Amino acid sequence: VQLQASGGGSVQAGGSLELSCTASSGLFSMMGWYRQAPGKQREMVATIESDSTINYADSVKGRFSISRDYAKKSVYLQMNSLNIEDTAVYYCKAVTIMSRREYWGQGTLVTVSS
Repeated sequence: VQLQASGGGSVQAGGSLELSCTASSGLFSMMGWYRQAPGKQREMVATIESDSTINYADSVKGRFSISRDYAKKSVYLQMNSLNIEDTAVYYCKAVTIMSRREYWGQGTLVTVSS
């Protein structure tokens, strides 16, 4: 299984970006997005379960929206009202249904400037 993430880039504060991540194969219970800012630990941003249960980090609630296309094995993260603190490398993650094995994408850089 390979996860291919895309959509990162540079944006000014207040702007928007959408991240996409597509899996090459597999059936997944959870798909989601994590991020790691310079000098900080990786943290959960948003996850979506196969039953459509969604979790957001408090810092992104009301600004970010996660969605999933089960047929395309894809997960998306719409990011609005971006601020400088959102600058990080964003990683997608997927957990397989049967083995509960975790897979990570390669990371995509999001840079928010003032």
